[in-house]
Amino acid sequence: MTGQVPDFSIHELHLPESMDGPDGKDFRELSSVMDAMVLETWGNLERASSAQARLAGWRDTPYEVSRNFFARVDGIIVGHASCSVPLKDNVHTAWIHVDVLEGCRRQGIGTALLRTVEGIAAAQGRHVLQAHTEHPIGFARARARAGAEGVPGGVPDDGPGAAFCLKHGYTLEQASRFSTLDMDHNAEWARLELAAHSKADAEYGVLAWTNRCPGEYVDHMAGLMGRMSTDTPAGGLEIEAEAWDAARVRQLEDTTLAEGQTALVAAAQHRRTGELVAYTVIYLDPAKAGVAEQDDTLVAKPHRGHGLGMLVKLANLRRLQTEYPAVGRVMTFNAEENEHMLSINVQLGFKPAGYDGEWQKRIK
Repeated sequence: MTGQVPDFSIHELHLPESMDGPDGKDFRELSSVMDAMVLETWGNLERASSAQARLAGWRDTPYEVSRNFFARVDGIIVGHASCSVPLKDNVHTAWIHVDVLEGCRRQGIGTALLRTVEGIAAAQGRHVLQAHTEHPIGFARARARAGAEGVPGGVPDDGPGAAFCLKHGYTLEQASRFSTLDMDHNAEWARLELAAHSKADAEYGVLAWTNRCPGEYVDHMAGLMGRMSTDTPAGGLEIEAEAWDAARVRQLEDTTLAEGQTALVAAAQHRRTGELVAYTVIYLDPAKAGVAEQDDTLVAKPHRGHGLGMLVKLANLRRLQTEYPAVGRVMTFNAEENEHMLSINVQLGFKPAGYDGEWQKRIK
């Protein structure tokens, strides 16, 4: 759609009880359009959430609430926006997302969607807005024009997402590398495993589970997961420590199961104290056959320098290889300033496939 600016309307999405029910029409259409947006950006659906994962992930929890909106032109959904706000910590922030189909950009639709969700955030007392943009490796990399001082790598400032953020007063605060691993690229794993076990000596062992943390370790996991907000690089993003307890861990596990996903967890245990001191998670979704996502990896600061990041990642990848041989590719994200974790991933065989920009704006 070019030329004359089209008439469009913005509507709030009301989550249906189920995807297949009569009240699920808008959700199903929106989910299909979101898949189309991912295809336009990446050329495949590996980074797209399944419809089931979206529906479950958008439901309110005691820790976060979300509101979703969509834009229609001639009765057809062409854009999506969301506002998610945490409830227990970081109560000054909101996560904003806006996307519009390529053929409908530069016609005021994205701006109207943005104003809608920024208004929702402001009405809930949020004065720090955070958002992200996606940049496949094919785009020439360049430092963004605004707010990129001290941001390693940067992102292309001529991409539509970055240009939109800059236009509306957002500042680039962090760049993340999106990498993929072909599972047959494992020639070096045996050597890496030997070195990791040698570093860990007899001080640490590896535990593994699927979906639900054993009860005797759930408090340990809550402590580690809380450290993800303080012990990992956040660039210039204003992020406070998150308060995690056993109930919050169980809530995340319940949401993961409702999304239809499987979580493979590997954790390092300090033998002398029995404490869990490192962990990593891989998520699988049967709706996305052949691909998995390497998510959080953390080593508690007092236990760094013992090769535990490599140890738990390799343990989880080996398990993925054995239990899910149909998975041929693994995706992951790392802050560009997280040189140590990036080095581990490069040694494992991960290769850059794109970059994500993390943006921020303060409002009154």
